[in-house]
Amino acid sequence: MMVTADRLHSVQEYYFSKKLREVRGLINQGKPIINMGIGSPDLPPSKEAVSTLQEVLEDSKAHQYQSYQGLPELREAMANFYASRFDVHVDANTELLPLMGSKEGIMHISLAFLNVGDEVLIPNPGYPTYSSVTNLIGAKPVMYDLTAKNGWLPDIKALEKTDLSKVKLMWISYPNMPTGAKIDKVKMKELVAFAEANDLLIVNDNPYSFVLNDSPTSILQVEGAKEVALELNSLSKTFNMAGWRVGMVLGSSEHVTAVLKVKSNMDSGMFYGIQKGAITALESGGDWFEKLDDVYRKRRKLMFQLVDKLGTTYDKDAAGMFIWAKLPEGSKSSEDFIDEVLYDKHVFIAPGTIFGSNGEGYIRFSLCVEEEKIKEAIRRFE
Repeated sequence: MMVTADRLHSVQEYYFSKKLREVRGLINQGKPIINMGIGSPDLPPSKEAVSTLQEVLEDSKAHQYQSYQGLPELREAMANFYASRFDVHVDANTELLPLMGSKEGIMHISLAFLNVGDEVLIPNPGYPTYSSVTNLIGAKPVMYDLTAKNGWLPDIKALEKTDLSKVKLMWISYPNMPTGAKIDKVKMKELVAFAEANDLLIVNDNPYSFVLNDSPTSILQVEGAKEVALELNSLSKTFNMAGWRVGMVLGSSEHVTAVLKVKSNMDSGMFYGIQKGAITALESGGDWFEKLDDVYRKRRKLMFQLVDKLGTTYDKDAAGMFIWAKLPEGSKSSEDFIDEVLYDKHVFIAPGTIFGSNGEGYIRFSLCVEEEKIKEAIRRFE
């Protein structure tokens, strides 16, 4: 058997990939599992977006290789979306690059800016892919603490006391995944100033900006941020298009060009029909966002009832499609707790520890669950 590359020793199989096999095994045994662990939108995209995709399939251009930079009209739609929703203005030709989902952007950005041995500031708790990608390319993850005491925001004063001489990149995600914490412009200004002072690049991973969030923020709203920051965004959560794989990265032309150098060597362009459907989605009016939030708001209200039955505490004003809940004092570990619930009540919840050591004592519920299933879960705890 061929020996695998050494880099594979630096990463493990993604938790949800492994755990969902266990969950599927229980389902195959006839167990009525309710999955509240995964943030995969179960609602459909707009009918208009789907119709656009269907209509262009007969177009002679639909099945050809596409531009590495995406259709000009897609880039323009993305730029217009940022202008109208965030009041952020970018050049659609040089300061924005469509991606096949924002997750691929994490790899592209890391390859574009990091050398072996460079250090990367990664939030704890945070999206596990930041660490795994950093390890895969031979850079070094340096975890920084996010805590409830500090509103799940970076403690810049604490960071300034550490050795930052080898740090080249810093990952942030606001609204935060997994906690749902929001960020304001004052804190974003502090982060931009921190990046400027320490000659590092901040990347804000921002896919949850329009779910149960009445004040969407972008780090690019801060004056001068383009010089030290990139932002990733996605249509997955905002427009229920997770399987379509449409994302974007925005920033200075120099930074975006660096990402393009990597991307253009790794794919041959996004499918034409998906790009056209994405354009239609991006042009959705305000009623789309209102209807989406209405569904999630109703689900969240029900989910609060379930979370209360478990004796946990949580932030009712958090953004995004999750509830980040603190277990009662004296509870089992997060992973033992969710396993007990899985096997006793047949409800799957994500343990906070998969997002880092600071997730111990927390569990995460997804709102990507139909109301009737949430009601059924509540009944199982009565």
